Amino acid sequence: MAVKIRLRRMGAKKAPFYRVVVADSRYPRDGRFIEEIGYYDPTKEPAVVNINKEKAEEWIKKGAQPTDTVKRLLKG
Repeated sequence: MAVKIRLRRMGAKKAPFYRVVVADSRYPRDGRFIEEIGYYDPTKEPAVVNINKEKAEEWIKKGAQPTDTVKRLLKG
């Protein structure tokens, strides 16, 4: 099972916000997921990022691969 840490799009049309989730890479973007570890709201000024870094590090140690966008959010 290839596990990814990625964004799940939520919100209304033209007003997105995202949840940071751990999901099997075979599932659709907004489909089933294993665990929610945070959220990202780019519509606010400045953008709001709230990710549980302990859970993210725990999943990365287990072998989960963060997407490029999530890597950038974790660094910031």
